[in-house]
Order: sequence, then structure tokens, then C-alpha cells
Amino acid sequence: MAVVTLDRLSKRYERAHKPAVEEVSLTVADGEFMVLLGPSGCGKTTTLRMVAGLESISSGKLAIDERVVNAVPAKDRDIAMVFQSYALYPHMRVRENLAFGLRRRGVARPEIDQRVKDVAAALGLSELLDRRPHALSGGQRQRVALGRAIVRDPKVFLFDEPLSNLDASLRASTRQEIAKLHRRLEATMIYVTHDQIEAMTLGDRICVMHDGKVAQIGPPLEVYRRPASVFVARFLGSPPMNIVPARLDGTEDRLSALAGGGGFGLDGAVDPARLPADRAVLLGFRPEDVSLASPESGPRAIVQAVELLGAETIVSATLEGGGEIAVRAPRDLVAQPGEPIGLAVPPQALHLFDPATGAAIPRRAS
Repeated sequence: MAVVTLDRLSKRYERAHKPAVEEVSLTVADGEFMVLLGPSGCGKTTTLRMVAGLESISSGKLAIDERVVNAVPAKDRDIAMVFQSYALYPHMRVRENLAFGLRRRGVARPEIDQRVKDVAAALGLSELLDRRPHALSGGQRQRVALGRAIVRDPKVFLFDEPLSNLDASLRASTRQEIAKLHRRLEATMIYVTHDQIEAMTLGDRICVMHDGKVAQIGPPLEVYRRPASVFVARFLGSPPMNIVPARLDGTEDRLSALAGGGGFGLDGAVDPARLPADRAVLLGFRPEDVSLASPESGPRAIVQAVELLGAETIVSATLEGGGEIAVRAPRDLVAQPGEPIGLAVPPQALHLFDPATGAAIPRRAS
């Protein structure tokens, strides 16, 4: 396998007012599954295409196993890419689609046959080898596209939103197949998606991108639990993290964030030295960290809508004084629009962000 290193990688298109990708730096370890996550237009696919050799690099350095490959053609980088579209040859059977890349490289026929047989068995395609793409379902076509990459045994696998054309049930099953594939091959993989579920369930680490830059890199749960900015906090999670304006009050040991007509206790959770001078902050807390309490004391909100989802209930509410929030409540909750509810959030589940920059205010060192 291989180590992939991006060192201040940038891409600037002619006449564009800003770079599509700006000084992205990260290292994908040998055998690691790295997910590039972000909204449309954030630069994640352009970054992947630079790694693949399908886009030229404006500045920075790209290395595979310490070999700089900026000027190396795509065909000589020993990588395989699975695209959003299946990109199968419609006139070829599944067997021929799987074998095509190996034939182009002059691999001996017996070895091609054995590799195709092994990959087809691994992906459940053995019974489909003599079908053409038009006779396959979307999930089967995507498995053929995966198999065409696997059969080459490359140093690095690249995935460009490979599940976006599948329906919900097929996405879930194919996601599991990709996870099993990674465990079996122990291969270096870079995977681009805008779907947070794919990122959280597949990635060893995720790289969240925003406006062509890296917003945060880390293991999925670390990024979810300790977002580096308001953008990351809101992008990960469904419903997303609640972000409301607040003002800090109290002393170092009895600090609280005032919002919703009450105070959210921050005792010992943040370093007072890092707080804004005017004590105005953005307060963040995830819907699942909210407990419903008596509305007579503490922060309060007015219920606006209730979504009954079976396993849980999502309550949309407006904080007293302003600010929209969501609460992930027990499935047996009975609440009506217009009803007041009290809110309680443990200090360790509260996040503070700088209103000017959106950056997270660091917690106190433990």
C-alpha cells in the first residue's frame, strides 16, 4: 500500500476570483481510510482529482510513498478511482469490464482470469459475469465499478461520491460492502462525500473542508464531539448542533452562559483567559445532550413543532429571547406547539464559539 502526502496543495483556475483549493495539507497513512467531507463547491473533489492526476496542481507538493508525483501522469501513479457515475463500457459484459484495465497493461491472460474470478466472488458478481451493464441494477453496476478498481491491486484507491446515485437502502448496503472491502484489503483509501453518515461510518479520519480549505481533521467522533468551528459543528449532526447567542456571567468557578431567560452552567469547562473581553459568545449544544426540565427555572423555550419518528421525537423550539433549537427527546414525549419547556445541558456538553471568527473557544486543560 502507500502513504499519500499533500503539502499546501492548491488549485487556481484561470479568471477565478479565489482558489478552488487553497493550501490543503494532510497525510493519509498506509492502509488508512481518509474521508474528505464538505458541502458542494468546498474543493473536496478537486483535491481528489489532483491526487488522481486528473487536475493539474497550481502549487504545493503531492507525494505517494515519498515520491513527488506532481508531474507524473495519472496512468503512472498506480492508483484506481471509482467515480460517481459508474463509467462502465455498455457494450462489454461484466467480465470484460473487470478485465479491461489489466488487458491494457499487458497482464497475462491466466492471471487476468484468476483476478477477475477472485474479485467477482468477493463482490457477489460471479453469477453476473456474462451480463451487460444495462441488465444490472444500480447497486450491481456500482459493485462492478468497485471490482474494476480492486482487480488492478493499486497502491491507492480513490472514491468520488460513489454512492450518490443509489437509493437509501442500496447506499446502506454498499456502504457496508466498502467498509468490509477496506478491512479485507487493508488498503489506502481516500473517499469524497457530502454525506456525514458515510463519513462517520467509513472513515478512520475525516477531513472537513470549507471554501477550499481544511476546516478540521481528526477521527470522526473527535470531530463530532470537539468541533473546531461553528461550520464544523453545524455540518456534522442531524439535527445539527444548536448555536445560539449568549453572554457569559459569573466568576471563574461559577461561570454560566445566559440564554433563553436562564443560565447554562459552564463550571470549569472553559478557560476564562480565552474568553472574549465583552463576554459575548455563541453557545453550542447538540440536540441529544438536552434534557427536558421544569420551565419554572433555568433556560426556557417554546415548542414550535414536534416530529414523531418512532424511535425518538424531535422537538423544534424557540428560546426565550430568540434562537431556534432542536431537542432529541424520548419517543414517548407528549408536547404541543406553544407549550413551554425547560432545558438542561451538562457543562461538558456545552461549546463556546467566538462570534467574530466562528472558531471554537478552547476548553480548560484537564
